[in-house]
Amino acid sequence: MVHLKQLVVLIAAVFLLGACSGDSKSTSTTKAATNNDARYAPTFELADIKGDTYNLADYKGKNVYIKFWASWCSICLAGLEELNMLAGEEQDFVVLSIVSPNFNNEKNSDAFIKWFKGVENTANIKVLLDEDGTIAKQYNVRAYPTSAYIGSDGTLIQTLPGHVSNSQIIEKFKSIQ
Repeated sequence: MVHLKQLVVLIAAVFLLGACSGDSKSTSTTKAATNNDARYAPTFELADIKGDTYNLADYKGKNVYIKFWASWCSICLAGLEELNMLAGEEQDFVVLSIVSPNFNNEKNSDAFIKWFKGVENTANIKVLLDEDGTIAKQYNVRAYPTSAYIGSDGTLIQTLPGHVSNSQIIEKFKSIQ
């Protein structure tokens, strides 16, 4: 009888853990395994908080790291100083970040920009504004923070939800060259 109770508890735990993932099509990573099934990164042209425009196509031939984040995400906020350090260092990849005003409980653009200007240790971070989450949806962002790794050929190598340290980001780009 004890074994039956343990089995029921185990099955219930597996069911609950599966339910927490949300969308049944959602996965923790998206990988392009070979060139035959490689998927190109969705392109975009977005303005940053200063009004300068950034187009992903401008980085052809370069690896690109994109961090999707939100102002209300405590994990994102805790990682801003580390992201600022990464963006300020000489790397063999470009570092961008994307915030989606008016999407998924994010502030509107004006409120976000005002808020962000008061955040310390962010001078190196390029924050692009993805109004209404159009680009976040194209990259299948389901949680914040989410990292996207784009190869120099424009291939979306991987998207990965959760915090990733600078050393992990650097190692990831070393492995895809």
